[in-house]
Amino acid sequence: MIERRISKQIKIGDVKIGGDAPISVQSMTNTDTRDVKSTLKQIYKLSEQGCELVRLAILNSDAADAIKEIKKKSPLPLIADIHFDYRLAVKCIENGIDALRINPGNIGKEEHTKKVVALAKTNNIPIRIGINAGSLEKDLQKLNIPLAEKMVQSALRHIKILEDNDFDKIKISLKSSDVLTTIEAYRLMAKKVDYPLHLGVTEAGTYNGGIIKSSVGIGTLLAEGIGDTIRVSLTDSPVEEVKAGFMILKSLGLRQHGINFISCPTCGRTQIDLIGLAKEVEKRLANVSKPLTIAVMGCAVNGPGEAKHADYGIAGGIKEGYIFKKGEIILRVPEEKLVDEFINILQMENV
Repeated sequence: MIERRISKQIKIGDVKIGGDAPISVQSMTNTDTRDVKSTLKQIYKLSEQGCELVRLAILNSDAADAIKEIKKKSPLPLIADIHFDYRLAVKCIENGIDALRINPGNIGKEEHTKKVVALAKTNNIPIRIGINAGSLEKDLQKLNIPLAEKMVQSALRHIKILEDNDFDKIKISLKSSDVLTTIEAYRLMAKKVDYPLHLGVTEAGTYNGGIIKSSVGIGTLLAEGIGDTIRVSLTDSPVEEVKAGFMILKSLGLRQHGINFISCPTCGRTQIDLIGLAKEVEKRLANVSKPLTIAVMGCAVNGPGEAKHADYGIAGGIKEGYIFKKGEIILRVPEEKLVDEFINILQMENV
């Protein structure tokens, strides 16, 4: 069992982050925030996949204005992603935003910072300090120290600004496109503060490469007990980010959400279309939220025996398959009817 780092707890909307709260999964819309209808449509799709927090880009005043309408119908807490312009942060708070992602050292005059922080404090709005390895302060870029240390120094500067304004509802991220730099930055920060940490590998890439980088980076930290909320950044649909996030958490036993799908690699013993079978079962069960383990195994040797911990499963035979439950075979079915029979059994048992 993973022993998690002890962190302060904050609350974004009705979602608790840090402390003993479950590690939450979040994503970011890729719609134009000014397009309220499209943005809400995407938020609902994310919610259906189990997403718990969603961040929106606030590019200008019109986008900040749109928050008011989006907030009225959103099923998820909203986080405003803001760079430099304090007026956008003010407007988003006034329009009901649940949290901000803004670096206080980057919004100009001290009086502007004080105004944003005061409003956030009055309205109980947490602030995420988001450090990105590619956009550090110029004086830090010049330092002859590892990049991860520069990122931590940058974060500590922004934290101090908030703390000097008597503000502690803080969440921190330290993202790099380099996995090892990301891991080291979070490790260092975890030793210096007890604020909750938002994990992610930024600019991780397209679907396959991005999931691998994110799984290594996020997974390594989570296995060490570091991290309170995660986002898998992909050049793909935000829905895929959420699916990947839950898969990472499930693989470490940190969350049970939806199907834990296991299947064996094909080998010379396989006498059934295992690849097609596994893909079809996974597709048919994609929207099941019940926390179950489902197995699709290639043969009777590795079927009910090796997957006996599965709640339900299929073991391949010669152009047929065996449906099993908790390691016990309950039905033998021709290959062409196997998936349909399997789904029927699951439906009869209210899966």
